[in-house]
Amino acid sequence: MPLQKVELAPGFNKQATASQAEAQWTDGDNVRFRYASPEKIGGWDQQTTDTLVGAARAITTWSDTGGTKYAAVGTHKMLGIYSGDAFYDITPLASTIATCTITSTTGSSTVTIGKSTHGLAEGDLLIFDNVTIPAGCSFTTADFETNTFEIQAASSNSFNVVMTSVETGAGASAGAGVDTEPYEVIGPVNQTFQYGWGTGTWDASTWGTARTSTQIILDPGSWSLDNFGEKLIATIHNGKTFIWDPSLANPLTRRAIIATNNPTKSVMSIVSDRDRHLIQLGTETTIGSASTQDQMYLRFSDQEDETDYVPTSTNTAGTMYLDQGNKIMGAVQGKDYILILTDTAAYIMQYVGPPFTFSIRQVGSDCGLIGQHAIAYANGVIFWMGNGGGFFMFDGSVKPVPCLVEDFVFTTDGDNLGINYDTGGELVFAGHNALFNEVSWFYPQAAADQIDRIVTYNYMERVWTTGTLDRTTWSNPDIYALPFATEYETTAKPTMPTINGVSNGRSIFYEHETGSDQTRRYSTGNVVSAIASSIRSGDFDLDVDGDGQYYMSVRRFIPDFKHLNGTANVTIYLRRFPNDTATGSPLGPFTVSTSTEQVWTRARSRLASFKVSADELASNWRYGLFRFDSRPDGMR
Repeated sequence: MPLQKVELAPGFNKQATASQAEAQWTDGDNVRFRYASPEKIGGWDQQTTDTLVGAARAITTWSDTGGTKYAAVGTHKMLGIYSGDAFYDITPLASTIATCTITSTTGSSTVTIGKSTHGLAEGDLLIFDNVTIPAGCSFTTADFETNTFEIQAASSNSFNVVMTSVETGAGASAGAGVDTEPYEVIGPVNQTFQYGWGTGTWDASTWGTARTSTQIILDPGSWSLDNFGEKLIATIHNGKTFIWDPSLANPLTRRAIIATNNPTKSVMSIVSDRDRHLIQLGTETTIGSASTQDQMYLRFSDQEDETDYVPTSTNTAGTMYLDQGNKIMGAVQGKDYILILTDTAAYIMQYVGPPFTFSIRQVGSDCGLIGQHAIAYANGVIFWMGNGGGFFMFDGSVKPVPCLVEDFVFTTDGDNLGINYDTGGELVFAGHNALFNEVSWFYPQAAADQIDRIVTYNYMERVWTTGTLDRTTWSNPDIYALPFATEYETTAKPTMPTINGVSNGRSIFYEHETGSDQTRRYSTGNVVSAIASSIRSGDFDLDVDGDGQYYMSVRRFIPDFKHLNGTANVTIYLRRFPNDTATGSPLGPFTVSTSTEQVWTRARSRLASFKVSADELASNWRYGLFRFDSRPDGMR
């Protein structure tokens, strides 16, 4: 028989069976579609040997009035600034705990810091100041004041830290004094459940009765990051708002400071770019009183003044209340509006000027947002992952986005692990890659407590792909020419900042779309490794009958690559019936290169599919059209 063409529609179809998806791609990893053809994605390069303490949950990029570029990254432990190929710790400090005591033991590196009702907990970070070394203690003032510490254990009246050396003196017994300056607490690394007395909102249960259910959820530690002019606005999720100003002298040596007169507890903040108002979402009805937080309430500052929230006849500050949903989940700046999403509904907030300042109207229902960062603006359209499954877009009206990988992402059934709804919603991060017209969502599977999957929508070609890229944040290439992203490693220690006694858990900062490989940077040198990529088709059968009645003998195939650096492997998978487990053809997999004209296969089955893969250093490819030579080979 003559050569047959297998023409496959772009994008993955994971809603259908392999037999249903006869003219489609069904699976792959580290691939994208351009001009309807599949190709390997670009590589990534670690930008600094420093790794940040904690899991990165937010990122933003901007430049100051002098043209200096910055990237801010917020983890569940710290806030860092990337500038000039290096990171700087600008994490805000909480209130100083003065005149704590020091207790040490001969031969031990553990020091106990004593202070009644200090309010700190295991895992909190801190620095020390104003140290007076007590009698019997061999540690120096510099041992305390030049280091950052992580609390190893804590009780109500003391906590332990680990020094870089052991006590060589007689040991101190609750002597002298030291001021403790704790880092602001951001939140847990994962979404967790809260128990006990005082859990939840006032009057939500019987007074004096400890909660035993898991209905009260503590969101993972996260941030909202935005810019008020050249100032960085950083709000801890369900916490305080801070400002970092690059116009001050030696800004990279300065920590972010508390924003004056701002609410002390907000879900998030966002800057209305056109009119310069700072908006606090899910915030306090009484500024300064965290107990008055209402997660459907919002307030905005006076125009050009991020410190004034008290409405008067002479300013533009004000408040609003949303009425559909239980809490504000997130918001994003659109072309001339802000889209606000609750857990059930969508609202448009637009500047209209005095006396009302902003108008707000509901534009959608049953379209809530799954997590604060699961939303992105791209090419005039806003895309987000829904709270109850599915994807949505707003281009003047709210619409669902047709998705041929929806069950794969949202449903756990048998071997398929959909998103972790229990603890993963607030971890989801949406990122825009304008270089390739893509919006991606990074999410954890049902069996994972950290992000391990990616689903990507190409909004120009309207196709979907999935993969295993585990990024916790992503920045669009605008201020910087290429995207930045972060990866979280749970079993490795960070180096930024240098922390005595730090536990495992670090974020790696990458630049993406660089070359074809992955580059990791260590103090001992760089390590370059290959990025494995693959794509697999649905089943096809013999065209002579079109229903898979006849066995076919696949004698050969003709490879067709737009470009191919290195070699690729092509595997022919065979099945007699749709429910059979597909097995590779006896002579495969087949290695092909740019010089390969044809490949003889000796494959026999009713149904066949093929997979293209590559895992060599510097490999790069873009596939064209699959042609194969087959003939009828009986019915049994």
